[in-house]
Amino acid sequence: MEGQTVSVDRVIAAPAAAIFAVIADASRHPEIDGSGTVKKVRPGAPDQLVLGSTFGMSMKMGVPYAMSNTVIEFEPDRLIAWQTVLGGPLGRFIGGRIWRYELEPVEGGTRVTETWDISRDKQRWMLKRNPVSSGVSDALTKTLQRLADLTEN
Repeated sequence: MEGQTVSVDRVIAAPAAAIFAVIADASRHPEIDGSGTVKKVRPGAPDQLVLGSTFGMSMKMGVPYAMSNTVIEFEPDRLIAWQTVLGGPLGRFIGGRIWRYELEPVEGGTRVTETWDISRDKQRWMLKRNPVSSGVSDALTKTLQRLADLTEN
């Protein structure tokens, strides 16, 4: 991994609004997650994410854990990003990475770019050297494939 972001994009043969509707529905994140770590949305998540929305996710990477997320960028049908921290008091020390989706109408559908951004992560120094980080682009690619499977006609 070079720098502090990893991005993958693909054209999905679906309108931006249909794709965005899936991404902005936190309950659908386990369906699209290419990493296999997102298990279910925690109680209290809003039906549709908007700027400032907070939502929790039950996760599992070896052991179960919870993440708390806040939507920090939002432009309907164009852009959504949330920042994650570990649930509970350790969130002050662990987390801060950003998951961003950018949608751009193009010939044949919508170009969707997913970015894993550790520029504000409290462990960025470790993540840049961690072998787990090297699989990020594969997980992003799988996520975009799942998103295409759900939205293409």
